[in-house]
Amino acid sequence: MEGNSGYKDYVAGLMAGIAMVVTGHPFDTVKVKLQKHNTEARGIKYKNGLHCAARILETEGVKGLYRGATSSFIGMAFESSLVFGIYSQTKLLLQDGQDGGKPQPRAIVPSAAFGGAIISFILCPSELVKCRMQVQGADSVVPRSGRYGGPLECALKTVKSEGLTGIFRGGFTTLLRESFGNAVFFSTYEYVRYYCHLQRKGASSESSQLIDVGVGIVSGGLGGIACWSAVLPLDVAKTIIQTTPEKNHTRNPFRILKSIYGRSGLRGCYMGLGPTIVRAFPANAAAIVTWELSAKLLGIKRDLN
Repeated sequence: MEGNSGYKDYVAGLMAGIAMVVTGHPFDTVKVKLQKHNTEARGIKYKNGLHCAARILETEGVKGLYRGATSSFIGMAFESSLVFGIYSQTKLLLQDGQDGGKPQPRAIVPSAAFGGAIISFILCPSELVKCRMQVQGADSVVPRSGRYGGPLECALKTVKSEGLTGIFRGGFTTLLRESFGNAVFFSTYEYVRYYCHLQRKGASSESSQLIDVGVGIVSGGLGGIACWSAVLPLDVAKTIIQTTPEKNHTRNPFRILKSIYGRSGLRGCYMGLGPTIVRAFPANAAAIVTWELSAKLLGIKRDLN
């Protein structure tokens, strides 16, 4: 990438975030509902992701699948802009301004983890609001008196009842998930992209644009699957921390996972895996294709020579 790309990296990241929410939010709603309801000792249990999605459509319509999307759009737009921008700029710095050739883990891993750590501070409040909105649908065990009319009301009520730190509940778990997850995502993306482009050497320039999109879909999609396969247990713990009404409930993700493992085994720790993996491929593929196309339109060059 050109050293002077500056703000353009952040603009391309912003576009990637918007594409990711449009594509992935319905799957995310299903995942959060499964994590909340199927790990609790009481309340409705869904058979699988498909059953959960069908129930949402039946009781709330398509709108139910996009519940909490407002905070997600805001959070994801900022998050994506920052994570792609910080990743690109830090990687360039660690590679002495050179962006090309074989992927360098010593530059990719710290750049991605650093970007993930920074965005966790923005992501935590927006995800807390999103998760609390998502779990209060028709099948919710949340009493009607405790439900929120919208994301802003949810945020204000959380601050009023739990203080300013309440909106950052689950912050440590979000930091762990984002740092580790982004390191896995960008490492997978860079290596798959590199080896895909090695295979396409000599392809005609006419088919080049189509091949670039194809490589973006494969590398982004596989990156998403690798990332979520690695961090889903942390995500399950985060959902429980952020949606449990008890103020004194433990916020230690490892203690929560130990409790879930004792009750439901490994399957409990990977609750929501189906919709997460189904979502991970198209959502991350859409993000990478949008990011790469936006970068190209903005004049950011990435060489693989």
